[in-house]
Amino acid sequence: MEGISTLPRDAPPAPLCYGRLMQRLFVALRPLPLVRSWLLGLMGGVRGARWQRDDQLHLTLRFIGEVDRHMARDVDAALAAIRHPPFEVTLATLGLFDRRGRPEALWIGARPREPLAALHRKIDQALVGCGLAPERRAYLPHVTLARFGRESGPLGPFMEEQGGATSPPFSADAFLLFESRLGADGSAYVELARYALG
Repeated sequence: MEGISTLPRDAPPAPLCYGRLMQRLFVALRPLPLVRSWLLGLMGGVRGARWQRDDQLHLTLRFIGEVDRHMARDVDAALAAIRHPPFEVTLATLGLFDRRGRPEALWIGARPREPLAALHRKIDQALVGCGLAPERRAYLPHVTLARFGRESGPLGPFMEEQGGATSPPFSADAFLLFESRLGADGSAYVELARYALG
């Protein structure tokens, strides 16, 4: 498949078709190692936080959800046909997702928003063309840093200390298709295909 063929030779993708009937998929950017190291350096100092591992750090462009192997192949073909210029991304501004006032996740935003939103729209349109439902939620580009339970916190000191953090810029020259697999140590994200921008 075209999307798979764009992977570097030293990082072969997992095959899109497994023995499993269903795959839980999403599309994302993967920050460069330098930026991921910077993100890991921000982490710590919040009791009970479940910090993301290096292999879990990504910037979601479109969550797909569970699809069968035939739809996964259609998704790959649709994503491989997308054309979009590369652009530069900087991570900055911390935020929280909460449920009924209780923080559930810590994230850092991504800018500039417009090229990310434009790529998100193209991906969404391509997936709708495959027969998937369109994305209804407003798109907020971000990288999740940590998740919290009821006993986590406090967050105030961390937000005050790291609130102004800004990453080194990185080039978004490809986007990726991932499969999410739930394991004993949390979710593992397996890269299935890479699609070059340009």
